Amino acid sequence: MKKLVLFGIVLLTTALSFAQTLESKMIPQIVVSGEGKIKVTPDQAVITVGAENTGNDAAEVKTKNDVTIDAIIKYIKKMKLAPSDYQTQRVSLYKNYDYQKKKNSYTASQNIVITLKDLSKYDELMMGLVDAGANVIQGVDFKSSKVAEYESQARIKAVQNAKAKATDYASALNQKVGKAIMVSDNSMTNYPRPVYAAMKMDMESAAPSRETLAIGEIEVIANVTINFAIEY
Repeated sequence: MKKLVLFGIVLLTTALSFAQTLESKMIPQIVVSGEGKIKVTPDQAVITVGAENTGNDAAEVKTKNDVTIDAIIKYIKKMKLAPSDYQTQRVSLYKNYDYQKKKNSYTASQNIVITLKDLSKYDELMMGLVDAGANVIQGVDFKSSKVAEYESQARIKAVQNAKAKATDYASALNQKVGKAIMVSDNSMTNYPRPVYAAMKMDMESAAPSRETLAIGEIEVIANVTINFAIEY
């Protein structure tokens, strides 16, 4: 008997829960998306540079590359960058086989990621890295040190944009926008890489340049989808 009563209570609770869910789904709604966009002048650059050497002896190639990386790191320290602002990203040593010459060759490479927090030092840093032996520039990413603040502003603008859209639609239907029933954040922040693609540099032909950095702007974008109740 007790089991039957317990089963009845569970069944009633489930039915009530289902009814409440169904009722909430039947609320007249309007679903809109909104976008908030903040344009920002970046104040930092993340630079990936490295050294790559090829030869017929693995040990010699590795040693040659290590000497170059040592010179690069010493130059970075000379620029007085904080230890937390540069880090080894990838180290590799691999064998290549030339089927025409029927010989093996070896390639050693290593990348270092540098966060430059003073963009006025960019040209000096890049030329110094090349002079130190860097022959690979993997990429330059721009970012802002206040990205969290800008993301918050973009989210607010996205919600305002969604609310304005909902108001337009509701007004055309002679109705009013009610409370938000559901909010879905669809944001993704992307930082462009406008300066360098992956490339190998010829140190002998690299000519000094006084200004090579076009900072431009980055966009911090927030996207949101909101379900608003419709009031008659």
